[in-house]
Amino acid sequence: MAKLYFKYGAMGSSKTAQALITKYNYEENDLDVWLIKPSADTRDGVKILRSRIGLEAQVEVIGPNTDIYQRFQDTQLEKCNVIIVDECQFMTSQQIDQLRNIVNDFNIPVMCFGLRTDFLTRLFPGSLRLMEVADTIQEIKTICDCGAKATVNARIDADGYIITEGDQVFLGGNDSYIAMCHKCYIRGIREHKVIKLHGVE
Repeated sequence: MAKLYFKYGAMGSSKTAQALITKYNYEENDLDVWLIKPSADTRDGVKILRSRIGLEAQVEVIGPNTDIYQRFQDTQLEKCNVIIVDECQFMTSQQIDQLRNIVNDFNIPVMCFGLRTDFLTRLFPGSLRLMEVADTIQEIKTICDCGAKATVNARIDADGYIITEGDQVFLGGNDSYIAMCHKCYIRGIREHKVIKLHGVE
């Protein structure tokens, strides 16, 4: 019986790499994958999904007003064996429900990879809905610089300080975000500490 999966982790936990490896594993077994991502994610170009370790694949982009259930019926019915969604936190709650309905009505597994919370530790709409309706929820772990489990996606400004206000969606990678444990995140805010980003000179 197919399931709706939510696999979440902080920045740098190799979520996209795992999504692409999962795609490869299905295709190695002669199964067809519908790989999709929301249009909010434009970092690697419109039709490319790329991980930080260099894996990449062609991806279909889904706009916020796209009915995924209808798109599946129009283009993927009886073609794909699994749906893999990257950056699922940017999907609308309605789109998560549409994915849920695909699982229910067509017995197609849907694997969603993404962030759970934003830079203010608040759930994204897509992630919130997945926490409510996914069959399986799995954390993809990564660590803070202190060695503890990272749970916060801290947004860092040009001077190295943690940002505590702003729009929920701000695309960036190692130049803008760092995964931290909650203790280091709060300490960084309280002590107004300069945070060293990974891979940034």
